Amino acid sequence: MEYKFTTENFEAEVLQADLPVLVDFYADWCGPCKKMAPIVEEIATEYDGKLKVGKCNIDDNMQLAQKYRVASIPTFLIIKGGEVVDTLIGGDPDGLYDKIDAVLG
Repeated sequence: MEYKFTTENFEAEVLQADLPVLVDFYADWCGPCKKMAPIVEEIATEYDGKLKVGKCNIDDNMQLAQKYRVASIPTFLIIKGGEVVDTLIGGDPDGLYDKIDAVLG
């Protein structure tokens, strides 16, 4: 299941999550973001119970994008225990899977 992360729920849903969290910073107008959307959905299903997966629209949540220094999209953050443990910028499905597997062990 994919979550929708916002400025209002980020603390509770991401930073205080029991599981590692994959945050997809995206925008509706972004081509590479659209290309990655089905892959992110697949990851949410495949890693259900091991990884919390959600999206954060940078146009609606500019404060979060600035806080995490999102300069280009898509940007994927893996957050564990409230801290960013890995980052991937751009549409690289294989790289994203590699980073997730490395964090999950």
